[in-house]
Amino acid sequence: MPNYQQLFENNKKWVAEKTASDADFLDKLSRDQTPDYLYIGCSDSRVPANDIMGLDPGEVFVHRNVANLVCATDLNVMSVINYAVAYLGVKHIIVCGHYNCGGVKAAMQPKDMGILNPWLRNIRDVYRLHKDELNAIKDESQRYDRLVEVNVQEQCINVSKLASVQKSYIQNKYPTVHGWVFNLKTGLLKDLNLDFEKILKDIQAIYNLTGQ
Repeated sequence: MPNYQQLFENNKKWVAEKTASDADFLDKLSRDQTPDYLYIGCSDSRVPANDIMGLDPGEVFVHRNVANLVCATDLNVMSVINYAVAYLGVKHIIVCGHYNCGGVKAAMQPKDMGILNPWLRNIRDVYRLHKDELNAIKDESQRYDRLVEVNVQEQCINVSKLASVQKSYIQNKYPTVHGWVFNLKTGLLKDLNLDFEKILKDIQAIYNLTGQ
């Protein structure tokens, strides 16, 4: 672990490396951002959004929180999604979880987590929705892996409920919402291949906020 001052030296090296390979790098970086992707991921330090997708600065708009949750009462994530859709015009919204997620594991422990309790309760709600499938999985690690996946699925549904997403998709045919999981052991991303159009059609029977 580098010391605090080393971080500034690292920053200088980063600038030098980037400008050595692309003399216009900083000029392009300082222009208005036009990313095609909004990435909603976990705050876990082992899952760097840009790096795992091989994208450069400016190519992905990022929001991260504990266990990659999309809660309607969280003004932070709501503001990020609205800005990404209404002002940046992103084409894809990716909710990315990861196996061995500490937030998911903590949510399922019979323990008082203090201020984290109401946040982690959202994961318990996901478990409740999928309890029959999850309880049928006898291996605990496999059960947690599956909970990570269905948590991503439910957060994608939460994204699809939003008026800004619904309106943009009806008008522009984007953004499309995707669910991914990152495997810490292999370094690979898994696409859950969610059928976004079907999800949107199903939830609009109840969550239609466009009047269309």
